[in-house]
Amino acid sequence: MSDTSTLKKVERLIAPIVSDLHLDLYDLEFRGGTLRVTIDRPAGAEEGLDLEAIALASRLIGQELDHEDPMGGHYTLEVTSPGLERSLRIPGHFQRSIGKTVALRLRDIVTPEGERSERRLQGVLIAADDNAVTIQLNDAALTERSVPYDKIDRAKTVFEWGPAPKPGKQPRTKASGESKKVKVKQPADEQAGGAS
Repeated sequence: MSDTSTLKKVERLIAPIVSDLHLDLYDLEFRGGTLRVTIDRPAGAEEGLDLEAIALASRLIGQELDHEDPMGGHYTLEVTSPGLERSLRIPGHFQRSIGKTVALRLRDIVTPEGERSERRLQGVLIAADDNAVTIQLNDAALTERSVPYDKIDRAKTVFEWGPAPKPGKQPRTKASGESKKVKVKQPADEQAGGAS
């Protein structure tokens, strides 16, 4: 049995389980003896995926695969979340990530005119259809660039790390020209009326 037909059979078995748990089957791949099932909360969900949900999905999927044995032979089952910086492999992954910062590594960096183009691109994903993605590059001009899927070697979302505000505090931004107020503490004898 080919890998593609085996993965389709596995997908038919586990998709109802994942759906019953109110989760999405984000990705499914078999590589190096490991069957990786990547699950996620539905797009737009308020909360992220927790370990309890992953553990429950892993247990139920494992039981179904043990019962049906679609893989035949030995393999390791890995049920995981896509993570903060998720791999983008299929059009659905890109469509789900519109509005996020992405990093692309391109396959062919020679244009039809024979010129070399950039191999790595990073910017905000602004559109994705069944044929290509469009990103707004992080350059001074905020250039938009459309890239067909067959030209993308690897792609992932980029999580932008930054300091978290303290609980109960809003992050403060300083407007240009705003001066910082400094409270000056007066010596004790001036506070008491200036007695000498």
